[in-house]
Amino acid sequence: MLANFTPSASDVLRFLPETILITAGTLMMVLDPFLSASKPKFFGHLSILAFIAALFAAIAANGDPGFAYSNLLVVDGFATYFRILVITIGIFAVFSSYHYLDREKAETSEYHALLLFAVSGQCLMAASNDLIMIFIGLEISSIASYVLAGYLRHDKRNNEAALKYFLLGSFATGFLLYGVALVYGLTGSTKLNEVHTAIAAPGISLVMVSVAAALMIIGLGFKVSGAPFQMWAPDVYQGAPAPVSAFLATAPKAAAFAIFLRIFVTAFQPVASSWEPVLWVMALLSMTIGNFAALTQKNVKRMLGYSSIAHAGYILVAITSRSEIGTTAAMFYLAAYALMNIGAFAVVIHMAGKGETNVQIDDLAGLAKKQPLTAALLTVFILSLIGVPLTGGFFGKFYIFRAALESNLVWLAVLGLLNSAVAAYYYLRLLVVMYMHDPSEATEALEPLTPGLRVALVLPAIGTFILGILPGFVLNFARDAAGIGK
Repeated sequence: MLANFTPSASDVLRFLPETILITAGTLMMVLDPFLSASKPKFFGHLSILAFIAALFAAIAANGDPGFAYSNLLVVDGFATYFRILVITIGIFAVFSSYHYLDREKAETSEYHALLLFAVSGQCLMAASNDLIMIFIGLEISSIASYVLAGYLRHDKRNNEAALKYFLLGSFATGFLLYGVALVYGLTGSTKLNEVHTAIAAPGISLVMVSVAAALMIIGLGFKVSGAPFQMWAPDVYQGAPAPVSAFLATAPKAAAFAIFLRIFVTAFQPVASSWEPVLWVMALLSMTIGNFAALTQKNVKRMLGYSSIAHAGYILVAITSRSEIGTTAAMFYLAAYALMNIGAFAVVIHMAGKGETNVQIDDLAGLAKKQPLTAALLTVFILSLIGVPLTGGFFGKFYIFRAALESNLVWLAVLGLLNSAVAAYYYLRLLVVMYMHDPSEATEALEPLTPGLRVALVLPAIGTFILGILPGFVLNFARDAAGIGK
C-alpha cells in the first residue's frame, strides 16, 4: 500500500512549512564552506527568510485544511496556531542571536540550521495526527535542542547543560514510547482519532489505558518542565547560551503543550476522569515549586528557569479544566508567555557580556539610569509575567482561572492565585534593583542596543500590550482552533 502511495498537491501544501525549514537548514550546511568566512551574518538572514516563507506556507496550508499523507498529519486551526507561534519564536530567536554570536565569535551555519530543524520538528508535532509522527517530530526538535544547549562546545557550562538535557530527555522519551507501545497494543492503532474510538468502545481495559496515559504524562511532563519532572530546566537554562535558553523556554514548551492537548483532548478524552487528578497535582506542584524556588535565586537565567516551571503549572491548570475554554486559555497564554519570556531573555542577552559574566540580578542595578528604554521594556515583560492588567499575561491568567472555576476546580484556582502573589515578589525585586539602586559595573559598561536586539525587545513588548489591550484577534483564533478533533 505505502509503496504505491503518491502524495497529492494538498499533501505537499499541508507539509510545506516543514519542507521549507528542513530544505533551508540543509542548504545552509552545504553553503557553509563557501560563505561562512566572507559573509558571517548571511546564514542569520537566510534563516529569517526561511522562517518568513514557512510562516506564509502555514497560513496558505490553513486555507486547505484536512488530513495529509494517509491521515498521519492534519492541518486545522489548532495546528496552524501552533505552527505560527513556534515559527514566530524562531524569528525572534534569530534576531536575539545576532549580537550574541558576534560577541562570542561563534557565528556559523550550524547554529541557524539547528534552529530551523528544531522548529520544523515542532511544526510537525503540532500537525501530527499519529503517535509515531508525534514521536518523530519530538525527536527532531529534541536532538536539535540538545546540540543547541551545548553549542559553545568550549564552555563547560554549555557542556553540562547539553549533557543533562540529553540524558534526562532521553529517559523521559522512553516513558513516552512505552505509553505509545501500550496504546498500540490495546487499540491496534496509533492514529489519534482511531485510538479515541477504540478507547470509547466497550470491552477495552480502562486500567491499562490509564497506565498508558500515565506513561505519556511522564514523558510529556518532562518536555513542558512540569513538576515533578522539572529538575532539568533551571540547570539547562542557566548553562545554555542565553539566546538558546530563550528559545528552549518558549518554542519546545509550546509544541509540547500542543501535543499534550491534542493527545489528551482527542485520544484519551474517554478516560479523562483518570488523568484529571494527576494533572491537578502536577499543576499545583509546578506552580508551587517553581515560584518558591525562584524566590531564592540570584542568577537571572536560573530565576527565569524556575519561573518557566511555574508558568507551565498555570497552563496545566487550563488543561485540567477539560473544556474548550480551558484549551483556548492555554493556547492564548502560550502566545503571551512566549512574547514576555523572549523579551526578558533579550535583556539578559544584552546585559550578559562576553562569556555571560553579568547574569546576576545585582548586575541589573541602575539600568533605568543608564538605558531607560531597555529598563522600560524589561518592566513591560516583568509586569506581564506577574499578570498586571493591560498586559497579555493578565488576560492569559484571567482566562485560565476562569476556565478552572467554570470546571469547578475552585481550590486549584485559589492556589494558583496565591502562587501568582508569591511570584510578584521575585519579579518586583528586578524592578527595585533596576530603578532604585545605583548603577553596577555591568550597567556602566553597557553598549547601546543593537538592531537585532531592538527587534527582539520592541516587537514582543508591542505584542504584549496588544494581547493585553486588544486580545480579540488572537483569542478568537485560539477559540476557533480549540475544538480539537471535532
